[in-house]
Amino acid sequence: MSVEEERKRGGISVETEHIFPIIKKWLYSEKEIFLREIVSNACDAVTKLKRLCSLGEVTVDIDPESYRIDVKLDKEAKTLSVRDNGIGMSEEELQKYICSIALSGALDFIQKYEGESENGAENGIIGHFGLGFYSSFMVSDTVEIITKSYTDAPAVKWVCGEDGEYEISEPDEDEKALGRGTTVVMHISSDGEEYLQGYKIREILDKYCSFMPVPIYFDDGEHEDEKESENDGEKSEDKEPEEKPINEVTPLWLKNPSDCTDEEYRDFYHKVFGDWRDPLFWIHISADYPLNFKGILYFPKLNEQYENLEGKIKLYYNQVFVADNIKEVIPEFLLMLRGVLDCPELPLNVSRSYLQNSTYVKKVSQHIVKKVADKLNGMFGNEREKYEGLWDDIKIFVEYGCIRDEKFYERVKDSILLPLTNGKYVTTDEYFGTEASEESEKKAETTEETGGEATETTEEKKPEKIAYYCNDKTAEAHYIDTYVSAGIDVIYLGTVIDNQFISLLEREQNCKFARVDAGIADALKADGEAAHDDKVEALFRRVSGISDLTVQFERLRDASTPTILTEGEDERRMNDMMRIYGMGEGDAPKKYTLTVNLENGLIGQISGDPDGELAEKTAKYLWSLALICQRRLTSDEMKDFISDSCDILGRLYEKN
Repeated sequence: MSVEEERKRGGISVETEHIFPIIKKWLYSEKEIFLREIVSNACDAVTKLKRLCSLGEVTVDIDPESYRIDVKLDKEAKTLSVRDNGIGMSEEELQKYICSIALSGALDFIQKYEGESENGAENGIIGHFGLGFYSSFMVSDTVEIITKSYTDAPAVKWVCGEDGEYEISEPDEDEKALGRGTTVVMHISSDGEEYLQGYKIREILDKYCSFMPVPIYFDDGEHEDEKESENDGEKSEDKEPEEKPINEVTPLWLKNPSDCTDEEYRDFYHKVFGDWRDPLFWIHISADYPLNFKGILYFPKLNEQYENLEGKIKLYYNQVFVADNIKEVIPEFLLMLRGVLDCPELPLNVSRSYLQNSTYVKKVSQHIVKKVADKLNGMFGNEREKYEGLWDDIKIFVEYGCIRDEKFYERVKDSILLPLTNGKYVTTDEYFGTEASEESEKKAETTEETGGEATETTEEKKPEKIAYYCNDKTAEAHYIDTYVSAGIDVIYLGTVIDNQFISLLEREQNCKFARVDAGIADALKADGEAAHDDKVEALFRRVSGISDLTVQFERLRDASTPTILTEGEDERRMNDMMRIYGMGEGDAPKKYTLTVNLENGLIGQISGDPDGELAEKTAKYLWSLALICQRRLTSDEMKDFISDSCDILGRLYEKN
């Protein structure tokens, strides 16, 4: 016998008694999803019938307002039923779609009536799945289907146990009376009894089905006795309470943004996210081609800088809830957003690995970044006052986004605001406006003089744009006043991320940020020579206890300030970074520079007798005052400061 003749071919078969235990335990990570699947199937059945009507395939008279899905709980019978009045099934279709695992009726329907058109997903066929129906066995020991096709084929009943053995028969008269559509009756098993609680079913419906496109009505079976007692003794002609669906069939994100009011956006936010505070603003996204997704994103109001930085993005598939907080769809720096995204090109049973490797998801994420940037730029350009009012709430996210995403920075760089200590807001261009224009003029003049080419000398003499800022309005108040009195605006940067953000601005905008206590700006200096005094320098080194203290002498415009203590900008940033990353508080002594103001009268008196007792006490006191503006005094320093203060006050009293 040849090798070819010895080969045998065949198909792998899976016995139902083997696959059903797997379905019951492992089909979905959470059992509650079974109800989403069954209701989704019902929604599909209605959607298919609507589609057939629109194509003229159905000649029977169907009232468009009559479409509905009914979910009914019967605690006594221990059943949960889902009924639709959609397309229904014939016995042949029942055999084909229900008795064969993983053969999806939705797939056949789409191939026949939707073809390969790009708009197939837009028509709302949810069920690109074959196992959805079998999720019912995760909570049931027996499942019944009573169904009647729209073609008027005879009604049929299907009953299946948890062992996979089924029986097909003719329904009884009451079941036939249900008419066109499908009813799925789940006999809840002993380990699924939590799903016989009305509040639990309502909770699941609210979570997964709140925005499905077909009205869903829920009967928890607990109000019949109440109705009877309420109607006892009343006239039969009294009207029954109006029946209301538990879902909203046309959610806000499907509407045209121009047709939505601010009140509707706020109400939707409160309802979906349970936040009593109004959102700061929102972005309505309606992408048709090539991405095809819709949604609404909200910037929430945060009470504190680090309050609940992780937002909530609810992902939907043709109005069916899929999952919460799908981080792969939202860029990292926008995770504090709250909103809904309806992406019909994602599979209903979406997985993390799919999202991480999906080109579609990456494009959705990029589109969201663009829409957020467009919104910020639009508000800056058209609603500047409102934008400034929101800036303190959104700045940390904008700054973080700029640090993390270069493209985002490029999009919003002209809309970034810098808050000033006087309460105003400016852009970097506005802050550097006059200085920048003068610089451009000088560069243009030099270029013209050198025949159109900028020389190396011109580049070396190019003035550096410097922005002065503070981190703490209270602790740095003395320095701030010094700059403001000289006509220099001071920027207030009060968050941890600001140090990294200004490094980005320095790199991208060719400027320098210097804290008000980092040095003495040229604008603070008065005219005249500042002679160095070796004796006064030695005196301040002695009273400070720092032998290598850098002491410099300047003539300042503000004569009221005798001394100013500063720490270099680069060194301070390095110390701050080490502290943030837990690398110590900087145990080594800080390298301070003490600027002595020769325009101050006290300095003049010290210079006159630097070796005297009064000069030493005065110098020590001035050192303590300068040190207080830089940091908190130690306990010993505080004791000495209080003692020196009392001594000076006593001398003043004796003198008078």
